[in-house]
Amino acid sequence: MKTNNISEYLDYLFPNPKCELIYNNDYELLIAIVLSAQSTDKRVNTVTPIIFSKYNTLSKLKEAPLEDLEKIIRPVGSFRKKASYIKNIATIIDNEYNGVVPRDREILTTFPGVGRKTANVFLSEYYNEPAIAVDTHVERVSKRLKLASKKDDVLKIEKKLMKYYPKEEWAKRHLQMVLFGRYHCKAIKPNCSECKLIDICIEKKKNI
Repeated sequence: MKTNNISEYLDYLFPNPKCELIYNNDYELLIAIVLSAQSTDKRVNTVTPIIFSKYNTLSKLKEAPLEDLEKIIRPVGSFRKKASYIKNIATIIDNEYNGVVPRDREILTTFPGVGRKTANVFLSEYYNEPAIAVDTHVERVSKRLKLASKKDDVLKIEKKLMKYYPKEEWAKRHLQMVLFGRYHCKAIKPNCSECKLIDICIEKKKNI
């Protein structure tokens, strides 16, 4: 294995990467992604089954008491703001889009709590559209492996990754980089001693 071949190493570690959020339909996925902001998929997965079993339709969810939603999602952080997002998103989807999450990035980013990253994750995961979402893991990995510069913002990183990888690989590479950042190239105490990409990492002198 060539230690400087990022794609090869990601394929070796995560040959079939999967989204770790648990969901049953389009709006459950979108809401789960919104809840995952500044939180973890593992934590989100502890609260979404409670929400979606108690309020198992969009019409019920949009009418859910805000205080109850806040209590359920408290573990994920920013619970007051996110509870409001849930109610508003459910209302918009049910009232304006016949209960179906629109397959349109520009429309999605008008939803409360939905930015470009969230929209990209949703479109890539649910509709299998080619997209690269730059979250904290993807940003960190991209900068450490010199796929982006330290000063680059998330949009610039996204554009660079879109040029670096073929379009048909975008969805897979995004998931692989998320998982690599989550379990290997961690923000604190990364597994540098076991990493095959250490020779190109800008952080190697700090962590080994």
